[in-house]
Amino acid sequence: MFSGIVEEAAQVVAISRDGGNIHLTLKCSFTNELKIDQSVAHNGVCLTVVSIDEDRYTVTAIQETLDRSNLGDLSVGSFVNLERSMMMNGRLDGHIVQGHVDCTAICESVEEVDGSRYFKFRYNVAPEMASKGYVTVEKGSVTVNGVSLTVCDSERDSFRVAIIPYTFEHTNFKQIVAGTRVNLEFDIIGKYLSRLMEFSK
Repeated sequence: MFSGIVEEAAQVVAISRDGGNIHLTLKCSFTNELKIDQSVAHNGVCLTVVSIDEDRYTVTAIQETLDRSNLGDLSVGSFVNLERSMMMNGRLDGHIVQGHVDCTAICESVEEVDGSRYFKFRYNVAPEMASKGYVTVEKGSVTVNGVSLTVCDSERDSFRVAIIPYTFEHTNFKQIVAGTRVNLEFDIIGKYLSRLMEFSK
């Protein structure tokens, strides 16, 4: 379980393929605090640490994960948003994030407004999935590349988010431009409510 509060944008230093899987090695400032089998969110995708070597660690993404996320787009030098799993004795500063990416979206535009930036994203979700809560709502929560954000200008298949300078500088939002593919995780509470409404019909 995660909160969508990114701890660090870490750099990919090596990528290797093993059949349909890829092994991602990242250099991170808190590698010495990690343990084998620990869960870490990478651009919002929960992956397991499989090896540690000084200030670098490796995780493996299977084909299913690659099909649903933008991890297959990464290359050596890419920055990845990292978050370790939540400790249950602290404040929930973001929202409840599972680390299970629902789909990807494409950045359509980036607009600078009074020192902050508005990013517009468009996604493609089948109507039957939208009816199950795979949508955004105005002022609701959404996770973009693992970052917990508040939705504005929510439409059927698009939305905008406002990114303050701190978030821009400390996440990989600074690399997102029109055409960039990002990972989305919709709010789990909305999914449960939609499911309950479906059962009550």
